[in-house]
Amino acid sequence: MAELEWYQYALIGLIFAWSGFVRTSLGFGGAVLALPFLLLVLDEPLVFLPIVAIHLLIFSSWIAWRGHRQVRATGDTEARDGGNIDWAYLFRALKIMIVPKLIGVVGLLTLPGNIMSIIIFVIVLVYGTSYLLNRPFRSQNKAVDCVLLGLGGYVSGTSLIGAPLIVSVFASHVAKHQLRDTLFVLWFILVAIKMVSFVIAGVDLQLIHQLWLLPCALVGHLIGERAHRYMLSAGSGVFFRVLGGVLILVSVIGLITGSG
Repeated sequence: MAELEWYQYALIGLIFAWSGFVRTSLGFGGAVLALPFLLLVLDEPLVFLPIVAIHLLIFSSWIAWRGHRQVRATGDTEARDGGNIDWAYLFRALKIMIVPKLIGVVGLLTLPGNIMSIIIFVIVLVYGTSYLLNRPFRSQNKAVDCVLLGLGGYVSGTSLIGAPLIVSVFASHVAKHQLRDTLFVLWFILVAIKMVSFVIAGVDLQLIHQLWLLPCALVGHLIGERAHRYMLSAGSGVFFRVLGGVLILVSVIGLITGSG
């Protein structure tokens, strides 16, 4: 990471705390809702993506394991028998996603950073618009499932922000009590592939910056745990509309400054 001003480091720390909060409270979106802000501080996706990837590996495995222990301890027989992860659908979806995922990884490592930044901002702009209009991506049939999973795998390969597309399919096929932890296992697998590609390509994993950014993400994670419990019993429509408006604003600013 290049030498930055103190306030830029402070902003990056706050953004990673925000990322941890979103990831834990929603079960997805830690990358898609943090990258636009990070790229406004430093327009170099390959600086931040390894950090985001390592955070995903740590927190996704932690949350999935905690979910497993909670399910085993619950008195709900159906939950205990089915477990907290739908392995059958997980592997079925991975068969569709794996090739686009690898294609996306190659695209990330070969395209210039400014081009990838523009692609990321455009994708987030589309997501933000869907949230603002309260019309998130929905899966309607098997053909649409395959398209959304394939596209989600590709976007995940390029920038780790394919979650909204993937979630739209999983939410239609995975039981509610299994959805969150199934998604976290999926994120772990997809990110592990990304990390292997980073290591092979010799990408700087920014390990020194992990020492202070991981605690920032942990703070967001702990707050997100409380928010998750609250959101299970409260409507989140207003939250997503406000979030969509903020994403649109940030993406437009990013596209303007990037093209300028």
